[in-house]
Amino acid sequence: MSFKQGMKSTFRSEGADCAATIYYPDNKAERTPAILMIHGWGGIQLVLFKDFIRRFNEAGYAVMTFDYPGWGASSGLPRNRINPWERVRVSDSALTHLKSQNEIDENRIVVWGTSFGGGHAIDLAAEHPEIAGVIAHVPMLNGMAAVAAVPFLRMLRFSLDITLDLINPFKRRYIPVVSPEGEYSTMDRDGAGRLEDWVNEELEGKYDNRVTAASLLTMAPYQPGRNLHRIQVPGLIVGALRDTVAPFNEASVRSKVGSNISISTIDANHFDPYLQPWFEDNVTNQLAFLKQVIG
Repeated sequence: MSFKQGMKSTFRSEGADCAATIYYPDNKAERTPAILMIHGWGGIQLVLFKDFIRRFNEAGYAVMTFDYPGWGASSGLPRNRINPWERVRVSDSALTHLKSQNEIDENRIVVWGTSFGGGHAIDLAAEHPEIAGVIAHVPMLNGMAAVAAVPFLRMLRFSLDITLDLINPFKRRYIPVVSPEGEYSTMDRDGAGRLEDWVNEELEGKYDNRVTAASLLTMAPYQPGRNLHRIQVPGLIVGALRDTVAPFNEASVRSKVGSNISISTIDANHFDPYLQPWFEDNVTNQLAFLKQVIG
């Protein structure tokens, strides 16, 4: 099945022109409900999103994706740097951009974030009680837990690259974002190597698989789970029980959320829920939530 072309635009945030794309459903209404999709750690607009976009469009929802400054089709230097607090601000600007579109019903927008971006979706929802809802998909809610899951020898090698990156910021030190298990990257666990196959098949290999080493320093202090209790809108959190990239502590999450937040768990690792056979039940559950909150 061919993938439909979206409407491209840009918005300004953090000193960069950020690339955005809106995919409208074939049967769009005069004012269409919409989903803002927020990417994870090393994600760019379509990586692992295509199947979700198709299904959301088929259900009648517009979908907007975007690239963070320095990533994908967006401007900004240095390239492929990560700062989660900056990314939350960029996501806020993306939400404003989506609301400004004439075809979009600004009262029926759901913020959807995945992995590292799942934490950004939580942060955004805590600040925007006017949105219709939030979905946090295999979210990274506790940066310290994510760092603690990294093997010791890998952490030592990360430390060397981080030091070299900080010593000479004019010649950035990069680490691969993903790799097959056992190879050096920020994510080689939970079948992360499958992402390379997906990029080659779906994006014709057009992905810059690297991140600045110093970006890893932002992981541990980033704690979006602390904002769970502040969310007033309806929410759905999808957690993977065998996730070692963004470990999901179901009991801890349940203790922090109110009755407006539903929790759905999948017996899977971090990357499984994006792919079949896990994807089908996963997206069906999300579509049921979307129907409930935006029709």
